[in-house]
Amino acid sequence: MDVVVCGAQKPFVRGGAELLQENLVQAIAAEGHRAELVRLPVAWEKDRLFDAPLAWRLVPVDADLVIATNFPSYFVRHPRKVVWLLHQHRGAYDAADAAWSDFGPDDPALEVQRLLSEWDNRALEEAERLYTISGVVADRLREFSGLAAKPLYHPPPLADRLHPGPFGDYVFCATRLEANKRPHLLVDSLPHTRPEVRSVVAGRGEFLDDLAARVRGQDLGDRVELRGFVPDEELVELFAGSLAVVYAPSDEDYGYVTLQAFLAGKPVVTADDAGGVLEWVEDGVTGLVTDGSPETMGAAIDRLAGDRALAEALGAAGRERVLALSWSPVVRELLGA
Repeated sequence: MDVVVCGAQKPFVRGGAELLQENLVQAIAAEGHRAELVRLPVAWEKDRLFDAPLAWRLVPVDADLVIATNFPSYFVRHPRKVVWLLHQHRGAYDAADAAWSDFGPDDPALEVQRLLSEWDNRALEEAERLYTISGVVADRLREFSGLAAKPLYHPPPLADRLHPGPFGDYVFCATRLEANKRPHLLVDSLPHTRPEVRSVVAGRGEFLDDLAARVRGQDLGDRVELRGFVPDEELVELFAGSLAVVYAPSDEDYGYVTLQAFLAGKPVVTADDAGGVLEWVEDGVTGLVTDGSPETMGAAIDRLAGDRALAEALGAAGRERVLALSWSPVVRELLGA
């Protein structure tokens, strides 16, 4: 078949959504089909929220099947539309009260929410089949739109290159440096660990200056290394050589970092409100789940630093949990094979 994967992207922002779309195109091609990725820019501000959905309604897509992913790509018109939902516009739904959302309790914002809900339901109900990337996203879709969808779990980027390695003296965090990813939870937890524990943070984003200020303010310059962007080869080795991975975003949709840590045989320290991360991290089995406070996260990291056998056991259990993930069954399901 000729398959078009549809995705929305905010200019100059690149993260898990973009990687998923690109990897999906490659996986479809690997199954013997022709696949193309079509992206349109999106604006998240509520005053411009309907511009991109309207643009998608006007885009002609000539293909046997289209697979729409994130908001608002699922507004594309096609007689055979399948939706594999990464997320709706979270700032208007489950995160409407978050600090980074521009939606509030005022009448204009509530009217935009009402209209967006109506538009979303109409566009999503057009789908021949409806899937999500996780149980968390399926639960949100059911809660806010009353629609049922099947979660489809897939391997993370670099799945074929990640490998176990020695348990080093640092905890690792690889993420976009944005407020909702909460990389500061790792930095703030370090004063509550033994002094020999250090950390490496890989990633870039608008939260970098705040994070650097926290490092300076707590005199952690010799224990926190902010690497910025790192190439894939270095990223793989940073996972492999870490003691553990700290990943505690706020109500994450899926969480590639969790799966990458497990493929590297490392346990994950997270928080009990991390969303999709908790579909993989089981406390005391594949990692340690905390309440997200600096004290409890520090205690969890310190526990692993003082018990390497525990870290190895949790990491091995995590690796066993994700080894069977494959793109082939995902593609076959999406294409209705």
